Parts: sequence; C-alpha cells; structure tokens
Amino acid sequence: MLLQISILLVSALTINAGDPPVYAVTPTLPVHGASKELAGPAPLIFKSVLLGHGIQNYTCSAVGVKATATGALAVLWDIAPLFPGSGPRALSSEGWAALTAKALHTTNVPLNPAVDAGQPYAADPNAPFPAAADLTLEGVRIPLRFAGHHYFAGSIPTFNMGDALFVGKRNDSIAAPADADKGITGTGTIDWLRLGDAGSSQVTTLAYRVYTAGGVASPCTGVAQAESVPYTAQYWFFG
Repeated sequence: MLLQISILLVSALTINAGDPPVYAVTPTLPVHGASKELAGPAPLIFKSVLLGHGIQNYTCSAVGVKATATGALAVLWDIAPLFPGSGPRALSSEGWAALTAKALHTTNVPLNPAVDAGQPYAADPNAPFPAAADLTLEGVRIPLRFAGHHYFAGSIPTFNMGDALFVGKRNDSIAAPADADKGITGTGTIDWLRLGDAGSSQVTTLAYRVYTAGGVASPCTGVAQAESVPYTAQYWFFG
C-alpha cells in the first residue's frame, strides 16, 4: 500500500520548504469556543490548510463497549485559496466553517472500496487510493487541487504531501462542538486534535484537525466487529 501511495503522490501539492507562501490574508486557525482551546502554533509559520475526506477505522473487543480506533485513510485537497478574505475564490466565514460538512454529504468517499468486506465504507486494504484528482464542490468556483494522502503507518498518523511529510503524535484533543455535523451514519463527530512531530517530519512539524464532521463508530454489537465510518476534517500544518 505504501508503494502505491508514493507513486500516486507525484502530482501532489508541494509545500515550499523555503520561503513561506504569500497570502492576501494569512489563514488563521479557528477558535473552538469552549472553555478549553488547543494550544496555538506560535512561533511556527503557517504552511497549508487541507480538506481531508475519507474513513475512520474501528474494531471491537467486546459487546457493548466503545469501539477502538485503528487508523484512518483520507485524500487531501488544498483549501487555502478559499479562506475568507484571501481573494476572489474565498468563501464567507459561514461557508468556510461548513465546508467539511458540505464535502461529506455531497461527494462520495474518495477511496477504492473493499470487495466483499461486509462493510459499506471499507476501503481496499491493498490499494485504498484511486488516481490523484482534483475535487469539484458545489458552490466553489474552481476544483480543489489534489494535495496528498493521510494514512497510518502502523499506529502512526502520517500525511504525505509531495515535498512535505508529517509524521505525528497526539499532543492534545477536545471534543467537537455540540453542533458539529454527526456524519452520514449519524453516530457522532470525531475530536479536534493537535498533533506534534513524531520525529521524522519534513517541512511541517505541527498539525491540527479541526472542523470535523462524522467519523464516530456505532456501539459495538459483536466481538471483532470492524467498522469504517466516513468523515471529513480540515487539517492545518505549520513549520
């Protein structure tokens, strides 16, 4: 699977390893609004903000327990040109905050489906990612540029974005806002996260997962039950 990922990333977004990108308005990380906020990125520099769409994977150890997360797969697209105030393609503040929910409910899960997995959203374990392609979203003036892939290398969250590689570890998390989109399955919204560098990242050294939609598993009804749940999120990178 990792070999295919590398091949598909030939056309991925390149995050400049030298001078930071220039924006009319530098995108700023959203505020959650709860009593607790994720620590900010200062003094690091903004590198990119991407839309991720894919699946969160889970398994069950017993009946009636909460499912255990085992990883995720997602395709990534560049959404920095859509940040409010950034230029002619910019969205309104409301449209920006609702972008992940729109992508989740109006586009198909962008993964190759598993064959005879008995799960409606499971991805092909050997070749999960289709050919790289830009994403067209209703109400967005131009297609979103393909940026890369998110996957887990063992238990390590990994983001491969051309010249940039982020290999992360969880630093902190907060529950998604109460009014966040509960997803296609209606089972809940995954947390907002702050991820630090696990030691082998390139160009980017800090990441956030915010504006999440969907991604929470159903209650466990059987031992070794597996479930893949569609989700979307904004991923922010700093370095």
